[in-house]
Amino acid sequence: MRNLFVILTVLLLASTYLHSSESSADKIARAKSAAHSGISKDATVMDVDGAILSKGSNGWVCRPGTGPGDDHPMCNDAVWEKLMQAAASSADFKADGVGISYMLQGDAHVSNSNPAATDPNNGDVWVQEGAHLMIVAPKEMLKGISDDPYNGGPYVMWKDTPYAHIMVPIRLNE
Repeated sequence: MRNLFVILTVLLLASTYLHSSESSADKIARAKSAAHSGISKDATVMDVDGAILSKGSNGWVCRPGTGPGDDHPMCNDAVWEKLMQAAASSADFKADGVGISYMLQGDAHVSNSNPAATDPNNGDVWVQEGAHLMIVAPKEMLKGISDDPYNGGPYVMWKDTPYAHIMVPIRLNE
């Protein structure tokens, strides 16, 4: 068990070092790969620490990852950015309209019910989506949509939290 802890610690440190030494150009390219070029070419690119890597003009924000050590890029509209800020500080969030986030490069393995969960053995259903869209909307608009990530189509993630949203899996090049 001690050896496993040492190996995991070394991998985490190596990942942190590699991400910290990554060039801004590489981060920008990864961030912009999250959405189609019609959105990403004019989007602001924000690093995981909040630093602006590239100023855009269309109101979208693309990120090279969702947090430190993560390399799953996303591009968000203004409503989704509000959700991200609220989730980062565990603040309440209520969608005042429809918001869109693109994650065309896929996402990490996450709990379908709890955005703060870190233990995949906690009894939750955990998913790792490939390319997908995320749609946040006022909660009353989510009624009747399945929360089963294995139903073959869109589903609600984090249903019983302020950060509930619709996951829309996309199958590219089929």
